[in-house]
Amino acid sequence: MKRLISLTISLLILAIIYSKINFSGLIHIFQNCSAFWMSVSLGMVVPLTALTAWRLQQLAPAGTRLGFAEANRLILVASTLNMVLPSKMGDIAKAYFMRNSLRNSFPSRYLNSSLSLSLVIFEKACDMLSLLLWCAFGLLLYPQKDWLFWIMTISVAGGLIAGVLLLSYRRFAQLFFVSVSRFAPKKLKLKLDKLHFSWNEMHDYFWSDKTQLAKITATSIFIWFCHLLQIWFFILALKAQTPFLANLALSPLAILAGLLPLTFAGVGTRDAALILFYQPYFDAPTAAALGLLCTSRYLIPALAGLPFLGKYLLSIRDLR
Repeated sequence: MKRLISLTISLLILAIIYSKINFSGLIHIFQNCSAFWMSVSLGMVVPLTALTAWRLQQLAPAGTRLGFAEANRLILVASTLNMVLPSKMGDIAKAYFMRNSLRNSFPSRYLNSSLSLSLVIFEKACDMLSLLLWCAFGLLLYPQKDWLFWIMTISVAGGLIAGVLLLSYRRFAQLFFVSVSRFAPKKLKLKLDKLHFSWNEMHDYFWSDKTQLAKITATSIFIWFCHLLQIWFFILALKAQTPFLANLALSPLAILAGLLPLTFAGVGTRDAALILFYQPYFDAPTAAALGLLCTSRYLIPALAGLPFLGKYLLSIRDLR
């Protein structure tokens, strides 16, 4: 039911957007786009998926020996499930799949549920902090800051600092979870308690090897630089112009808008944010075209994961 509501909201936002722009102009933009930059930008999905899979391999304990092909399948299937499950539950399912896959293939290299969940939590935390890092960097250098951009700059920087403290200081994380759990409803409190336990295990696991921690952190920052570079390549493909440093500020804001739990896979809110934030550089039809291309960043891996989904269907039943 929640997914149906979010899909309805997405369709309503898109209907409003496309009722206010020149639809024939949107078609014309795609007809006259740069074939070279379009192929380069869309093709970046492949190395980005491979690099993310390699990072997942590095996250897994050395004794488990998660294979590169299996890591790619896990990333793609999680992308597929994220399109249909609420709140990025595809990534939580990925933790379960990873545990089951290693248990079935290598019983001697068993990965317990709590640690597998911890790995995925850390992976997603690194993604969010890397995105906030590039966004804060871009916003600080963005020349056209009004009061709204200053609020967003302070908010993004505050979120980045809070996230780093949660990852690096156990006492701060303890205080955070206790404070939030105190005011949370009963159902949410149980989930927070499980998350708190996995968060503590994540601290123990990752801070025991600071070299590994630095490698994962650097890889995550590079991955998100490539994600934002891909969006800039989308802009070049549409034959529009935006300074790269401005794109570092604006594209993360649009991605963050798409993460709000209001719409289906961020469709609608992300498109509206792109139209709003890129107003100084190109018109609404071009921004709408950019929104469609940004949606393809999630749709292509989701479609690529469909052939592998059947392998995990029984695991999904067990997960429920």
